Amino acid sequence: MVDHAAKLTDRVWSRYDRKEQLTRYAVYLATLIAVVWAVRDIDIFWPWVWDAPNQIQSLGARMWPPEFSKWSAIFSAMLETVHIATLSTMLTIFIALPVSYIAAQNTTPNKVTLWIGRFILVSSRSVNTIIWALLFVAIFGPGVLAGILAVMFRSVGFIGKLMGEAIEEIDRRPVEAMEATGASKMKVVLYAIVPQVMPAFFAIIILRWDINIRESTVLGLVGAGGIGVLLQGSIDMFAWQTVATILLAIVVLVILGEALTSVLRKKVI
Repeated sequence: MVDHAAKLTDRVWSRYDRKEQLTRYAVYLATLIAVVWAVRDIDIFWPWVWDAPNQIQSLGARMWPPEFSKWSAIFSAMLETVHIATLSTMLTIFIALPVSYIAAQNTTPNKVTLWIGRFILVSSRSVNTIIWALLFVAIFGPGVLAGILAVMFRSVGFIGKLMGEAIEEIDRRPVEAMEATGASKMKVVLYAIVPQVMPAFFAIIILRWDINIRESTVLGLVGAGGIGVLLQGSIDMFAWQTVATILLAIVVLVILGEALTSVLRKKVI
């Protein structure tokens, strides 16, 4: 009895057994090899990396103090950015809702429409907003229209996917009850499905509008309107003090958008 107790006290507790430890070390080693391989493959020019702190200090000195003489043009550009985000979000609703309906397994008419809807959602989310902007700038030329369409096409995948998931999670009992009474398909959607997904719908739209404000601030870098046009022009002219002012304005806009969306989401959810 004493020997058995001594053996128990001599054992050291370990969270993982030997096999699990070896597996974890193998994963760590594989991760390290992948990181080293990736860093070597992208061909980083390391002297520029070591000199980056000096460049940051030099750029910060050139940006200070911010130049506020062009505040009127900056305000107009920021307002244009908000308009791009708002219009694109509103237009997205008319496309994303039908797509989310056919992309949800419990409401899609058949498998063909299911895969069509999911293909649209995946295609939208696979292409970055900047890429969409480049395409529409090439089609419609530089301007706000290209920016609105770019953000809209990107937002379809986001809103459609989340709304499709919300539709799939609804309670089926109201739907089955209305179908049992002989209600039409449209009435089933309006009175059994829509009321259940409305809170999620408003929360998703508000969240996407907040995201679209941030994405709209960089569209001007490729000529798609918004504050990015003024930012790119200031960088090209080496007007670093104006650049600092624009960056501050973007930060303020994003903070205000975040505060507004937080208040709206609390009222909706």
